[in-house]
This record gives sequence, structure tokens and C-alpha cells, in this order.
Amino acid sequence: MKKKITLPLYLLSVVGAAIIFGAGGFFLAKDGPKTFMDFADKNSAITTNDTELDQVYQLYNTINQNYYKKVDQDKLIQGAMKGMTEALGDPYSTFLDKAGASALSESLSDSFEGIGATLSLVDKEPVIAQTPIKGTPAQKAGLKAEDVITKVAGKATKGQELSEVVSQIRGEKGTKVDLTIKRGNDTFEVAVTRDRIPIETVHGELDAKEKTVGYVQITTFGEGTTKELQRTIENLREEGAQSFVFDVRQNPGGLLERVEEIASMFLKNGDTIVKFEDNQGNKSETVASKELDGGFKISEPAVVLVDGNSASAAEIFAAALNEAADIPIVGTQTFGKGTMQQVAELNTESELKLTVAKWLTPSGKWINEKGLTPTIKADYPSYAYLPPLSRSEEYRLGDSGTEVDYLNQFLKALGYETKGDQFNETTEKAVKDFQKKHKLKETGKVTGETADAIESELAKALQGQDFAYQAALKEITAIKQK
Repeated sequence: MKKKITLPLYLLSVVGAAIIFGAGGFFLAKDGPKTFMDFADKNSAITTNDTELDQVYQLYNTINQNYYKKVDQDKLIQGAMKGMTEALGDPYSTFLDKAGASALSESLSDSFEGIGATLSLVDKEPVIAQTPIKGTPAQKAGLKAEDVITKVAGKATKGQELSEVVSQIRGEKGTKVDLTIKRGNDTFEVAVTRDRIPIETVHGELDAKEKTVGYVQITTFGEGTTKELQRTIENLREEGAQSFVFDVRQNPGGLLERVEEIASMFLKNGDTIVKFEDNQGNKSETVASKELDGGFKISEPAVVLVDGNSASAAEIFAAALNEAADIPIVGTQTFGKGTMQQVAELNTESELKLTVAKWLTPSGKWINEKGLTPTIKADYPSYAYLPPLSRSEEYRLGDSGTEVDYLNQFLKALGYETKGDQFNETTEKAVKDFQKKHKLKETGKVTGETADAIESELAKALQGQDFAYQAALKEITAIKQK
């Protein structure tokens, strides 16, 4: 079964309101242990007994001495380390090879050098997951969502790990990478010139109608997020903002230091931001302070927007503001990732990302696999969570099935009379009417061009049907009137 991004991810990226880093969330503490030995030294209760590893040594030697082909010893050792972390059964503890470690570092940095396309694996092939952002090399080269990258520099990509493909596509600014693209039934070559791709994690603007309300989206908590947020708030204040809506929907998490610094801006010095508990039951906490926020405070009325993809550091942010500063949370139940990871460098140009503690809300709640419950529940309409239309398929009269059902729901959301999972005369008429309105060839069939237009219109429609944001504006008004 093909794995597709959901429509809100796709559509929000079309209107520039979301950057997608992957599902499930991440949350890293960069201070503290940096090497494997530092982990061991941190907990003196852990001891190493060579006899416990005899079976590992025996297996390694047996393979080396008896396997019928020459063994790549580095791959064997890395495989053993990967297997050891997988045996923990923890999706957030991972052995990272050189490429994986580099990708993690770049995902949290201020920029990287590449083409600016977000990729995902579909049927073991890398696919462009969303429309490339305007101005990036990928956009300038004409790449589109759902394009399949079948080759990089002449090398087939099918079966490769996503990190391998990404490492081949990324490269020094000004250099070119040759890609073979499959789009529907067509296959073609394209040379893309790499460039520096800035990673902006904070986006702010005044509300279109309520000019005293500043809308601030935080897409992840990366290296530069604290400075970006402070700069955004200062700019919005100068433009007239007297209250703020902070949007961490689709935010998968990030760095502990950054979310602590940012949460401190909203809290009184000494108030608890987050608590921690290690495997020995030892507890600690971080409190708001001038050392964290540099004396920069945000005291205006505020509301936080969350959803099911607000995870980890985003949940720390929302919980701290809600429990320690009585700031309302609006949206849907959050993801529920209540653990923190630390990165340790190994001796093989690789890293270990290991879960080392639980984190708790200021009141001591562990929200793992539960999530935070919003103060006010509100969401997009249900059609927003359907997969986007396939660009490699053509929908026409007589078709039926799940994707036709999605198409009919999309058309209905745009005001056309359609329903069910049949592409019947009613659907055909709706498609022709849509095509006529948008000056497209009136074929009554849905192909790539019509699908693009439908989803573009849905993106505009969703902006007016963001019921969580609308609820947040109402809550801001109520707070001001208190």
C-alpha cells in the first residue's frame, strides 16, 4: 500500500504554513554526554562484563572465519550496533551511521546545501512529498509533488535507504546533480543546481482582520529558533500586535535547550518549565530564568494551537505555557511523546540516539502515548485529513473506489454536488464546471493539471475553515475582556 502524506500536510505546505520533518516527533538534549563512555560514566550502576559479550564475539568470529564470501567487518559491526538498539523496542533510540548522523544534524541546523525538496519513500522509491517551496532549486527546475526520483547521477535509487538518496542529492552550493524523474507515464532527465537552503522555523504575521493579533507559527525547535522567535515578536509588536496565537501544529519537536529558552519567555522566573525522571527514579526540573530567556518576556494575551502531530518539545512548550502560565491550548489531542533522547558520538563516525529519561509537565504528568488534552477542542473539517489526489492516475466517468470518494469529497467541499465513491455523470459535470471556472480544458476528466487546481482551491478554502485558529481568536478576545 502506498504511504501518502495527508492533505493538511500537503495543502498547508502549499500555502507556506508548514515545514514537514517527519511523523512521530523528536526531542534531543544536546548538552551532556557526547561520547559512549560519557553515557557509562553517567550511571555508575551500569557495569560491563566481558563474559556477557562472549556470544557476540563468538558470532562475529564465526562469521568472519566461515562465511563463504569476504566479510565487510565495518558493516558487520555496524549491523550489530543497529541490532542492539533495535532490540530495545524503542522507536526513538537509534544507531545512526555517518549519513544518518549528518541528516539529523542538518535537520536541526539553520541551513543546508541541496535542492530543497522534501522526500519520502513510496514502494521503496524516493518521491517528492510536497510541492517544493518557491525559489528553491527544486522549484526552479520544475520538480513537482509525487515526482519519483528513479536515479541520482545515473545510479538507481530503488531499494536504497532514504538517507542514502538524500546524501547523494545534497552537495556543495553551485554544483549540479543529475536526476532521472518519473512523472506519471513520462520519464525525463533534469540537472538541478544546488544552493544554500535556509531552514526558517518561525513565521509570523498580523491576522488579516484582527490587526492587533499576531499569528506565530513554530515549525520545529532548531538551533536558531529562539533568536527567530524573539525577532518575530519584536517585529509584530512594532506592527501593532497586542496579543498572539502560537501555532505548533505539525511541529514534531526539536532541541531541549531551545524549547526551555522559549518557554521561559512566557513564565515568571522560578516557575517550572519541565520535569525529568531517569531510570533510577531521580527527578530534576528546569525553571524559567533570565539565564534562559535573556530577560526577553512575552506577557501579552496568548493562545497555543496544537494537533495530533504536535510532539515532544512542542508538547513541552504547550504544557509549560498552559500549566505554569495559564495560557489556553486550542486544537486536538497531541501526539504523546513523553521521553527525551541524547546523542552520543561513537568511534566509527556514527552516533547513538538513546532515550535517557521521561519528561513530565510542570504538575508532574507523564503524557506519553496519551498526549495533551486541549482546553478548547477544534479542528479542520474532516476532508482535510484525506490523502491528496494521485498525479499518476486519471479519474474519469465510470471509475469507482476510495480515491474517487476522496475526489467527490474535495469537490463537495468546493461547493459542487457530489457524493459516494462513483465517478458518475454528476461528478463529471462538477469536474467540467470546475475546469470551466478555472479556465482549464473541459474534459470532465481529472489529471495532474486539474488535480493541482482542485488542491490549490482546497488550500484557499482551508484557510477559511481553520476552526481551531478561529476558536483561538475568540479565546484571545475573551482573555482581553477579563
